[in-house]
This record gives sequence, structure tokens and C-alpha cells, in this order.
Amino acid sequence: MEHVVALLGLAVVHLLAVASPGPSTVLVVQTAAVVGRRGGLLAALAMMVGAVIWATAALFGLQVLFARFDWLYFAFRIAGALYLLYLAAMLWLHAGDPLPEIKIGGASRVTGWQGFLHALVLQLSNPKIMVFFGSIFLSLLPQNTPAWMDATVLLVVALNEFAWFALLALLFSGGAARAFYLRAKLWLDRAMGGVLGALGLRLAVGEP
Repeated sequence: MEHVVALLGLAVVHLLAVASPGPSTVLVVQTAAVVGRRGGLLAALAMMVGAVIWATAALFGLQVLFARFDWLYFAFRIAGALYLLYLAAMLWLHAGDPLPEIKIGGASRVTGWQGFLHALVLQLSNPKIMVFFGSIFLSLLPQNTPAWMDATVLLVVALNEFAWFALLALLFSGGAARAFYLRAKLWLDRAMGGVLGALGLRLAVGEP
């Protein structure tokens, strides 16, 4: 029973964290609006893959390595900040491009798999995700968890991540959402670029 309660608590806390707005939300929404449903779902899949990789690292001690070698965490953090700033610059610079020529991360035409790659790099470039997982694992999971529970934890993370981002992808790839995006593309892209830039700067200076 202790394990079940811990897993339920983990599922709720993680889902609330996933649903909070951040760079992942911005990128999935923008990809779904530009590329369509398939691209948005592939971006959602990438977010899930990246989160599972970080969760696995947290379960098996990478957080301890970051705590011991500050420079390693710093390097990951700065790389992630630079990538966010790069995406922000691309969105801002190409906000006025017509939709068929839109560019994210420098690509002249974004395919579904390019969206997957951008989303995966974004997810893996933020070490704070792993620190978050390490924190909630330590606070919510019992010590010396059996192998089946570790596997269940990763399954919970995967389901939460994909369910939330797939929902966003489906919502923002619909006809009405895409039509609105086309009408307001210049200002929406600049707004999303500004959000990503602000998040990049926040990550660079190490704010929580």
C-alpha cells in the first residue's frame, strides 16, 4: 500500500509540474500550430522521451554527480540557456515569414521529425528537469524501491508527459487554432520568442 500511495502522489505532483507553462509548452504549441497535428504529436513524443531520460538519470544517481561536480551542472545549464536563446532569436527573426517558409532553429521548412528533434534537444538541454525529478523522488518515494516500482515510476512519467503535451498538440493543431495562428502569426511568434528568451536568461542566471 505504501508503494501505491507514493506512486499516486508522484503522479499528481509530476502532472502539475508538467502542466505549468514553460519552454516545452511554448515549443509544442508552436510546432502544432505550424506543422500540424502529426508534428505536434511528435514534439509531444520528444518531450516524453527527454523526460524519461532525465527521470532515469535521477533514479540512478546523476543528480549526485551534478552535486559533486558543480562545473558539470553549470555547463549543462549554460548550454540549455543558449539553446533557448537561439530558438527565441529564430522565432523573432522569422516571425514575419509566411507559414510555408517558417523557420525554427534555422530550418527552412519544419517537418514533423525536425520538430521532434528540436523538442528533444530542448528537453535534454535543461538539467533542472533532472534536479526536479531527483527532488520529488527523494521526497515521495520510499528508500530501496524494488525494480518494478522504478519501472512504474518511469511509466508514470512517460504517460503524464505524453498525455499533457499530446493534448496541447491536438488543441493547437485544430482548424480554428491554426486559422487564428495564421492571422496573428507575427505577434504570436514574437511573443513566444520573447517568452523563450526570458526563460533562457532565467536559466542562465540560475534562478529557480
